[in-house]
Amino acid sequence: MDQRRRRRMTQRERPQLVGPLFMLIMLATFAYFVSVGALQPTLPRFIEGPLGGDDVAVGVGIAGFSLSAVLMRPFVGRISDAYGRRILIVSGGLLVGVSTLGLVWASSLPWLIFLRFMSGVGEAAFYVGAATIINDLAPDERRGEALSYFSLALFGGLAAGPIFGELMLERFGYDAAWHIATWTAVFAALLAVRLPDTRPEAVRSKGLQKGGRIVHPAGVLPGSVLASAILGLAGFSTFIPLYALEIGLDGSRLVFGFFSAIVLGIRLFGARIPDILGARKAGRIALVTNTAGFLVMAMWAEPVGLFVGTALFSVGQSLVFPALMSLALANAPAAERGAVVGTFTAFFDLAFGIGAISLGWVASQFGYSGVFFGAALAAALGLGALQMATRPVVRPSVEPA
Repeated sequence: MDQRRRRRMTQRERPQLVGPLFMLIMLATFAYFVSVGALQPTLPRFIEGPLGGDDVAVGVGIAGFSLSAVLMRPFVGRISDAYGRRILIVSGGLLVGVSTLGLVWASSLPWLIFLRFMSGVGEAAFYVGAATIINDLAPDERRGEALSYFSLALFGGLAAGPIFGELMLERFGYDAAWHIATWTAVFAALLAVRLPDTRPEAVRSKGLQKGGRIVHPAGVLPGSVLASAILGLAGFSTFIPLYALEIGLDGSRLVFGFFSAIVLGIRLFGARIPDILGARKAGRIALVTNTAGFLVMAMWAEPVGLFVGTALFSVGQSLVFPALMSLALANAPAAERGAVVGTFTAFFDLAFGIGAISLGWVASQFGYSGVFFGAALAAALGLGALQMATRPVVRPSVEPA
């Protein structure tokens, strides 16, 4: 009885996290990532099919999105701190919608790359705005939990998007897939039109300050480690649709659904793992399982091997983002959250862009097993970097719920 009473008291004392505004951001993020996910299985097939490209062309086509996003994220982070988060979410979602609609008329790889470049600018704005609002709303001792819940919307969209996109492609053709991606992004933007200003009171009237840091140092180490895991995610997202066909599967939607189900399950039922274990330990576990998952995929070239490797990889992906973003924000001033989020997430796009291009070349030279070995090596290097970083992180003590 005493233990149950103490547990109830502990839960009552925990500051509130999930409220109407939090759920609105979750819904907008879900809708936006349905748009992103709908292109995961369809865009590589469009590049290799109607556009007549090869594996390198697939990598370049996917990378245009990420490379423009990485250039813009640090800048939109400062805009977020200066003018608020809403302007980024609304403008970003609309830009992604318009540029995705342009795929209906894409008849060449250069035109597609231009459209993906524009989508990347919108991605940078939308995601930095949404992630920064979540951090504005999160109490310090529940930040990892907040980011885990937030990422449920992200991976929920990435789980649903490929299913919708591939179904639209198979039943109605490419234009139908482009339309569902377009209008879900626009819907996400419209949800954010009436968002309140969540910035700290002290910075709301300052505007854009001269001499502010575009690249925030608090985001560099965690972002670099994140990049080592996201390079593999780039390979997974870009080449699994093609690899699945090569090993005898009818398509990749079951693989993407399996991946997202594991990530969603861990982030829903284990949302507090990064807070309880600490950001560094959770990050190390993530990188170990990332490495192991890709090694299994590389050495077991059968459908069962793909699903076993995906299971291990999914565990790593479920922990790596909330753990490392918590690490980045642990000692950053509240007034600079947008800049930290912009810097940290820029490494995501940098790794995704570099990964899509470099692993596209690897696939053309060494096949898909080479892609998986390369992804495993990158995650192992990230684990080494995290191990060697000895700076202590100040985080509030958290009792297991």
